[in-house]
Amino acid sequence: MTMTTETGERDAVRANTTEDVNARLDREARQRVRSYERRPAADLSARIDELRREWDMERYLEMNAASIAGAGVLLGAIHDRRWLLVPGIVLPFLLMHATQGWCPPVPAFRRAGVRTRQEIDRELYAMKALRGDFQSEADAWNAAHP
Repeated sequence: MTMTTETGERDAVRANTTEDVNARLDREARQRVRSYERRPAADLSARIDELRREWDMERYLEMNAASIAGAGVLLGAIHDRRWLLVPGIVLPFLLMHATQGWCPPVPAFRRAGVRTRQEIDRELYAMKALRGDFQSEADAWNAAHP
């Protein structure tokens, strides 16, 4: 299943991920949500906080590219100019991801369980619904639309 963003754009990372990996990540998220169905609000709040702190694919890619490119520049300045090829390879990958939603590290990160912001948010909103965060909005809607 290809997810779309709030603006209706497709989730390019999911679209460029194999169906078995997407299915596994979705299944794991559903299992986590189900495991919280009868837990106290404090547990739900703790999980919501974890989800808010969870790194998404973009953050992993940015951190990975900056670290590798920075190391290449440093090694190129200190040891051998040939190390400057490293940022010359890594930075186009980052550009490729920004324009196409895919670059060579994406499949490895996905297999390791790195999720998109939309996937994380979907679990986050499910946890909020379990906690009852949207009940007052539903009550207000029902009262205004008998």
